[in-house]
Amino acid sequence: MNILMMTNTFTPHVGGVARSIDAFSQTFRQRNHRVLTVAPTFEDMPGDEKDVIRVAAIQNFNGSDFSVALPIPHFLSHEVETFQPAIIHTHHPFLVGGIALRLAHQFKTPLIFTHHTLYEQYTHYVPGDSAAMKRFVISLSTHYANLCDAVIAPSESLRDLIVSRGVTTPVHVIPTGVNPACFKRERNHSLRDTLGIPQSALLIGHVGRLAKEKNLYFMASIVKDYLLQNTQAHFLLVGSGPMEVVLHDYFSDHKLDGRIHFSGVLSAEALTAAYSTMDVFIFTSKSETQGMVLTEAMATGTP
Repeated sequence: MNILMMTNTFTPHVGGVARSIDAFSQTFRQRNHRVLTVAPTFEDMPGDEKDVIRVAAIQNFNGSDFSVALPIPHFLSHEVETFQPAIIHTHHPFLVGGIALRLAHQFKTPLIFTHHTLYEQYTHYVPGDSAAMKRFVISLSTHYANLCDAVIAPSESLRDLIVSRGVTTPVHVIPTGVNPACFKRERNHSLRDTLGIPQSALLIGHVGRLAKEKNLYFMASIVKDYLLQNTQAHFLLVGSGPMEVVLHDYFSDHKLDGRIHFSGVLSAEALTAAYSTMDVFIFTSKSETQGMVLTEAMATGTP
């Protein structure tokens, strides 16, 4: 089967949607399906991509780490016609998602939509954010879902929510799995030496995009309070994003610089080592629909 993936976020952008697409694409290919991905351009994207079509985009839109795809380029219809997809699988209800809808209509191809995100939690990236904007985004995603042939929700709670909002298209719950072989329960403290974290320290860890919608102000506040009480504790943040400088300054203002460690984005092997060296994993986001990092932390046996 030829599967056309269409998404607003993809490598090198780091996030649950991009990782989910990568995981499913790998599995599809292992089962001898062909996968072609359409995504916007991003800074520092790989130069030797295979089976990926990039759409011109405005990068780092409105101070975020997202790219906003520009209107459909003329060559895309030809590329899709050549690929002859049996299914178009879209991962967003707008921008590239709008292109997916037009292509599905043009080529009379079934359209599947994975509703990854609570989009109303992301309207602060749009000029003119307001309660009305949040209602509009909910209405838009609901209407879009009802134009598709099938909808995938990564969790039962999200399925129940979007159905209550008016989605009538059949909704199937398909979480993004975690490969246990990639997250072994073996304690690995080598990353502590690399980052200058004492082996004896109690290490609190967090993995994820460092962005406002992840409820990081709350997380920073409670971690700060704990670090002020326990002078032997350290905090490791794995990931990057628009709030990285804000968080650094926040902890610096409380004289905690020496016990806060930003690792940036890590390779798969280093990420496993990061989970395994944490004594406790902290996660405070209220915008998740499945929280893949929670599953990964559990896979490594991190509380």
